Amino acid sequence: MEYTQLGRTGLKVSRLVLGTMNFGPVTDEGDSHAIMDAALGAGVNFFDTANVYGWGEDKGRTEEIVGSWFAKGGGRRDKTVLATKVYGNMAADGDSWPNHDKLSALNIRRAVEGSLKRLGTDYIDLYQFHHVDRSTPWDEIWQAIDVLVTQGKILYAGSSNFAGWHIAQANEAAQRRGSLGLTSEQCLYNLAERRAEMEVIPAAEAYGLGVIPWSPLNGGLLGGVLRKQCEGGAGRSAGGRASEALADEALRGKIQAYEDLCDKHGLEPGDVGLAWLLTRPAVTGPIVGPRTAGQLDSALRAVELELSAEVLAALEEIFPGTGPSPEAFAW
Repeated sequence: MEYTQLGRTGLKVSRLVLGTMNFGPVTDEGDSHAIMDAALGAGVNFFDTANVYGWGEDKGRTEEIVGSWFAKGGGRRDKTVLATKVYGNMAADGDSWPNHDKLSALNIRRAVEGSLKRLGTDYIDLYQFHHVDRSTPWDEIWQAIDVLVTQGKILYAGSSNFAGWHIAQANEAAQRRGSLGLTSEQCLYNLAERRAEMEVIPAAEAYGLGVIPWSPLNGGLLGGVLRKQCEGGAGRSAGGRASEALADEALRGKIQAYEDLCDKHGLEPGDVGLAWLLTRPAVTGPIVGPRTAGQLDSALRAVELELSAEVLAALEEIFPGTGPSPEAFAW
């Protein structure tokens, strides 16, 4: 496994991030533990979750599964860089009340205590804002985070789904306070969805944030979806959201060209999609969310895959990037 520093920090993390969103809703506790063991055994030390994962009546369940894995001991917690998120409403269904969500100082305090309890740990390495809160001033947010850092309950703060100007606003406010500010941004970014290159990636580079792309295979579209359909494959990558997207003939043509390119060079589409992200500026590592140990094995191959200049150029022709602003829409 290769490692890199998370943005401008001294924190070393693996170039693949284990996403846990399927733990609970899709993958049961035993299999989830097996996947985490396999990931750690392969050198993946960066695990990502969120307080709302589990969803609906089971929100919080994913953190509990991660916590029960830590409880097995064997150095699991010490070896893991743990990231979770705050923003969503964690009140029991029918018991929602004001201040049970978003980024007020009150909810941040309440949410971090809940996550620490479910995770069975006394600190969180990376505490991420799951969404921008347009109602809470940054001075209030950073005051709450600074208290948690002083208490030793969190070490770093990150963002998710922020615009470039949100990153700038947050870090300028942190700088005025003498705080470290955001150290990472988790955003939607992949070969087929490159709008982050307009402002989010440049902002991350300018402020020293590590970019953690989610949905690196665009919901399965970049994982060989057409090949799997021909083979009668099932699952998310061969149906559901991917199949609906392929109703767009222009997109279907790009995916076909992509899979043909991979076949020409003897490469697996999913490996190429992940390996491409590892070549991009500011990217720390993509989040892979395996439902099975086999899917994790497939993702691990991407770290060792070095794409040739010929393949990179061909990918750029199939999925041209937007480029940074203002050139993306002006001159």
